[in-house]
Amino acid sequence: MNKQKRTEIFKRLRDNNPEPTTELEYSTPFELLVAVTLSAQATDVGVNKATARLFPKANTPEAILALGEEGLKDYIKTIGLYNSKAKHIIQACQILVDKFDSVVPDNRKDLESLPGVGRKTANVILNTAFDQPTMAVDTHIYRVSNRTKIAPGKTVLEVEKKLLRLVPKEFLKDAHHWLILHGRYVCKARKPLCKKCIIVDLCEYKDKNLD
Repeated sequence: MNKQKRTEIFKRLRDNNPEPTTELEYSTPFELLVAVTLSAQATDVGVNKATARLFPKANTPEAILALGEEGLKDYIKTIGLYNSKAKHIIQACQILVDKFDSVVPDNRKDLESLPGVGRKTANVILNTAFDQPTMAVDTHIYRVSNRTKIAPGKTVLEVEKKLLRLVPKEFLKDAHHWLILHGRYVCKARKPLCKKCIIVDLCEYKDKNLD
């Protein structure tokens, strides 16, 4: 795919949604950290239901530590893998209190030192909470990047690096959200909704679903 096509794709995505953001509900970087940790192998809708109960009671590292692991589980038990997620969140809260004055760090190295925070989670927080031009490649972004040929790659990291290199700078901060939303609602895994797609004429996918 050439640069001109790629630029036009992101222009259209921007025109369609000028200020995209995550569908996870949060009001502070710490709430976002908890929500993203909970979102692994879970839907944003499911996470939002749990955090709507949790955050009014506990939305700081100290408050969640006061709940304890078992207390936290009561709020998040509707979410998959809640046992290990509760453990990681409690451990991360302790480190935030001990090492970072209860403030969520704004750099990758420190974020990735927290239990339960891998590269993708760090990228979401850096981009969404701190406006840094990172690319959190989830299943949707991986699929859309390969299917459209915007940034094809065999691994998540390869796709991430290609996107950072190939997405025009003016679109880089918001590209991650546009691609996720496009994959979630239009360029779906089983049957892409090509007839509804605003970039169908630019996409280089050979098996378009145009019926």
